Amino acid sequence: MRHGNNVRKFGRNKNQRHALMKGLMLALIAHERIETSEAKAKELRPMIEKLITKANVGTLASRRLVIARLYGLTAEATKLIDTIAPKYKGRTGGYTRITKLGARAGGDASKMAVIEFI
Repeated sequence: MRHGNNVRKFGRNKNQRHALMKGLMLALIAHERIETSEAKAKELRPMIEKLITKANVGTLASRRLVIARLYGLTAEATKLIDTIAPKYKGRTGGYTRITKLGARAGGDASKMAVIEFI
C-alpha cells in the first residue's frame, strides 16, 4: 500500500529521479525561469524553496549545506546565496511561481508549466 508515499515517480528509478531533479534545480538557478511539465515543476518547488530558505540564513554552516545540496557546484551555490536569496530576505516562503501553460504541442500532450522566481 502507498499510504503516506506521495512522491512522483516519473517512470524512473530513484537515481534517475534524483538526477532529473538535480538538473532542474541547477537550470532554475542558472536561468531563473524554466519551462517543464507541470508535475516536474510541482515536485521541484519544495526542493528549491527549502534551498532559498537555507541560503537566507547567511551563516557558514548554511552556505556549506546549500553547496552540499547543489552537489558541490559552488558557482550555482554562490549565485543562489549572493544574488537570488537576498531578494527574499523579508519573506518566509513563496519564492517561486508556477504558471500553467497548455498541453505540449507534439508528442505526449502533457501539461506544461513555467516555474520561475518571483
